[in-house]
Amino acid sequence: MGILSGKTALVFGVSTDYSIGWGISRALAREGATLGFGYAEPVERYAKPLAASVGSTFVEPCDVSKDDEIAAIMEKAGAHFGEIDILVHSIAFAKREELSDAPYYLTSREGFHIAMDISTYSFTALARAALPIMRPGGSMLTMTYLGSERVVAHYNVMGLAKAALEASVRYLAYDLGTHEKHIRVNAVSAGPIRTLAARGGISGFSQMHAEFKEIAPLRRNVTIDDVGNAAVYLCSDLAAGVTGEIHYVDAGFNIVGVAAGEST
Repeated sequence: MGILSGKTALVFGVSTDYSIGWGISRALAREGATLGFGYAEPVERYAKPLAASVGSTFVEPCDVSKDDEIAAIMEKAGAHFGEIDILVHSIAFAKREELSDAPYYLTSREGFHIAMDISTYSFTALARAALPIMRPGGSMLTMTYLGSERVVAHYNVMGLAKAALEASVRYLAYDLGTHEKHIRVNAVSAGPIRTLAARGGISGFSQMHAEFKEIAPLRRNVTIDDVGNAAVYLCSDLAAGVTGEIHYVDAGFNIVGVAAGEST
């Protein structure tokens, strides 16, 4: 039996088998969780087979920019599962031109709104809608990145969106921790991972990914499996006393100030 046996998780953001959301889903399933999925219409052809591969029978479309669709999927999840223990938000989006070689100050008003709505506010919206079907002591989890607190070339408006998301984690952790259900809320800050979205959306990503392991203390890149294993911990009773935290899974990259040469 896995450490999540008997628990039910609702996961948003699985797109392909390279996505962080899939790494998390696979790890949750490995540890015995029953899974349900909410997916964006454009990735239906990927999401449904992946869900089926972990035995999920709840796979529903949901545009997280629309409150009525969020309400509808939570109503369906309640009817299907009764209650859930885990909510995973692995969603981020910005227009490609906002993540280009252009400087941040050229971010458009529309691009700013889209990034904040999809990448940040959607977690709050999902958390609010999921609360009535969450079991006491449940866990909510989202994904962030170091660009929230340090300048990462070309990350631009997503850095602001992730900073706001991390603030949301803290405020949600307070609100839902003091709620009668005592829900925990945390985030995983992963190192750069070669997801389809990252490779196709962030200018210079391939070079950043290649150089990362030369700086990170563990001298390696991280994988969706690394993130999935951390998610298992944060969503399990092993982390019953942990909330409001940003948990780094980046081979130690975040601790480095000035990179030195190889140790002798």
